[in-house]
Amino acid sequence: MRHNKKNNHLGRTASHRSAMLSNMACSLIQHKRISTTTAKAKALKKYIEPLLTKAKEDSTANRRVVFSYLQSKDAVTELFQNISEKIANRQGGYTRILRTGFRLGDAAEMCIIELVDYNENMLKEKVAKKATRTRRSKKSAAVVAENATVVEEEKNELPEEKTAE
Repeated sequence: MRHNKKNNHLGRTASHRSAMLSNMACSLIQHKRISTTTAKAKALKKYIEPLLTKAKEDSTANRRVVFSYLQSKDAVTELFQNISEKIANRQGGYTRILRTGFRLGDAAEMCIIELVDYNENMLKEKVAKKATRTRRSKKSAAVVAENATVVEEEKNELPEEKTAE
């Protein structure tokens, strides 16, 4: 029986699994986004989120703990210098898993795992959504009408300039 045995072995021995997760975590830290299978991404999320939480406080002890998991000086430096600044005010949920479909060879479910604060496209959409308003007041309707007249005037001016040349 498998009572209270929650970690996914991913068909690997313990040493192979820990090495694979360490390498994937280093790649995620360096590239901010990697493509992998969904099972590996879920295992990586469990592996890397506590490390990101530790990186928020820059101390020698935390650096040593994180280095014992990652085994890469470059990844640890990147994590504590750049990434920790961006995630400083976030309480948790540092990574996002986006499913991308199935792999052709073996039909494994693929996904992209990325650091949340580094996805520029989603950050732009979030800013754009905040700027737009769904309900219009009388002022905004007047501004829209004024902008429309300005655009019409510019269209009318363009043909006159071309004929003068």
